[in-house]
Amino acid sequence: MFGKRAGEDGNQSSLGEFILLGVSDQPQLEMLLFVLILISYTMTLLGNTTIIMVSWLDPHLHTPMYFFLSNLSFLDLCYTTSVGPQMLVNFHSIRKSISWAGCVAQLYISLSLGCTECLLLAIMAYDRYAAVCQPLRYTAIMSRRFCLQLAATAWLCGFSNSVLQTILTLRLPRCGRNQIDNLFCEVPALLKLACVDTSANEAEVLVGVVIFLLVPLGFILMSYGYISTTVLKIRSAKGRLKAFNTCASHLAVVSIFYGTAISIYLQPASSHSQHRGKIVALFYTMVAPMLNPLIYTLRNKEVHRALQRALRRNVTAQGV
Repeated sequence: MFGKRAGEDGNQSSLGEFILLGVSDQPQLEMLLFVLILISYTMTLLGNTTIIMVSWLDPHLHTPMYFFLSNLSFLDLCYTTSVGPQMLVNFHSIRKSISWAGCVAQLYISLSLGCTECLLLAIMAYDRYAAVCQPLRYTAIMSRRFCLQLAATAWLCGFSNSVLQTILTLRLPRCGRNQIDNLFCEVPALLKLACVDTSANEAEVLVGVVIFLLVPLGFILMSYGYISTTVLKIRSAKGRLKAFNTCASHLAVVSIFYGTAISIYLQPASSHSQHRGKIVALFYTMVAPMLNPLIYTLRNKEVHRALQRALRRNVTAQGV
């Protein structure tokens, strides 16, 4: 479909694969990253699975906020799984290869999930706006049907948009180049393999950034502008603190995700610093999904109580 011709690729060994250079020039760093990513991936699996299970099993958490948080946790599980295991294999192998089909899948899935997360975080900001600014109408506004529609729209838009970006990126002629100077298959790194002018692709990436990064971020900032105005009108300090706590976790996750994503995708591929780009890419693909469950549960009394109830039920069941 994307035209893998012998004229484009230098030899038969490179026809069906890419080489992910990563940090192969620093073997000691590879071993350190292998251990760190293995720990991060394990914690991501445990943390996000716990949030999904607790939100699903505890009736007290059957609210719009935890519905969207479960979606975010599931998304983070898929995101890290789309790149993490391949990173671990490459760090532990002499040949840092990924099949052409594997690179296509990795690029499409990570792009889709990234776009979906942008929209999902904006939806979660709207949920917080409705909870703080429209408390009496909150249950009517954030009905179960509306929440399902919002979540489905985010997933559908994210996966639909990424089809075009993936095709446009992988159709570029590479003239035998198959060494990706990155930890995984990502648009900026793949654009660097092209042996033709990539201005049109960079423009298309910029359009995608505006639609899926800047517009949702603007919506989030606007939502929190209204929330701040409402919170400042609350007379009691306890009430202001409670309102702030409902938004603090989401704001922290937004800052981490949008900050790293914008630093990668708002720079043209031609001026992209590879060493810096690898660190940032590693952060938002492996570290951020690990931090999200910690951020949402560290000061969240509702989740703490739900975990305690689950543990008590487990102990009671074992006692019986």
